[in-house]
Amino acid sequence: MSSRIAFAFLFSAAVSLNAFADDSKIGTRKNPLKLVMVPSTDSTKILSSMKPVAQCLEKETGMSFDISVPNSYIVAIEGMGSKKVDIAFLPTFGYLLAHEKYGAEALLKASRNGETTYRAAILARTDKNIKSVADLNGKKIAYVDPASTSGYILPKKLFLDSKVKPAQEVFQGKHDAVVTAVYQGQVDAGAVFYNKPVDGKIKDAREKVKVQFPDIEEKVKIVTLTDDIPNDPIVIRKEIPAESKAKVSKAFQNCVAKMPDAFKGINNSDAFAGVKDSDYDGVRKTVKLLGINIGAELDKKK
Repeated sequence: MSSRIAFAFLFSAAVSLNAFADDSKIGTRKNPLKLVMVPSTDSTKILSSMKPVAQCLEKETGMSFDISVPNSYIVAIEGMGSKKVDIAFLPTFGYLLAHEKYGAEALLKASRNGETTYRAAILARTDKNIKSVADLNGKKIAYVDPASTSGYILPKKLFLDSKVKPAQEVFQGKHDAVVTAVYQGQVDAGAVFYNKPVDGKIKDAREKVKVQFPDIEEKVKIVTLTDDIPNDPIVIRKEIPAESKAKVSKAFQNCVAKMPDAFKGINNSDAFAGVKDSDYDGVRKTVKLLGINIGAELDKKK
């Protein structure tokens, strides 16, 4: 072997080893695991809740963590592609994007009040003559966002299956905005997330505006619910070594049991359950049925 060829071979091997070493040494102080939480509420509050969680994760794993709150889940997804993000709390559709483009893996899924699934609800005012999905034909409907599983994707499939054709469809951007639009009579109905009541108290999207509209339960009703949707996952970059993934998974489960209030401030979870990528196949099929191009949605939101 000539010296030039030998050098090229050694250089190539060194690059490969260094690339592997970056992830094999993940979790050190020089190369901490980068954990992000996409804000659903105030970023400052989420960050303050994440700090004690990060400390617990470090104690449980013996690894170092760096936490941050990006301004959107797209930033978190692209960060996984560039190795600037290792672990992220993502919404269901965000996970589908991250998995399709970068092979990101679902590590755990949230559990809330013993439930690992949620549903979408179709809301309408109680004084409207809307008693079933069929009554929504020719009506004005409010959704959250084209990438929202409960705020658009599952409700849209429900309408298609029921042969309901709304006269007008609008996007409000947030679940509480949809509830408000229904309450104020700006639309005939709206699609939002739904969790079962706990101790007689509502846990669906109407809860978000109860302070603003104390009579929300009397004025806005649930017309129907969709099929179950798997809860949002904690997502991890595929290149992270299996041993590290196992440590992090166990640590999250231990830490949520030790500090449930902190996790309530992050993603409102009180436990984490095991998860498989196939758990989200039903949502994938619906996305395909509706003709939503996952990659195009990612590019659109950059």
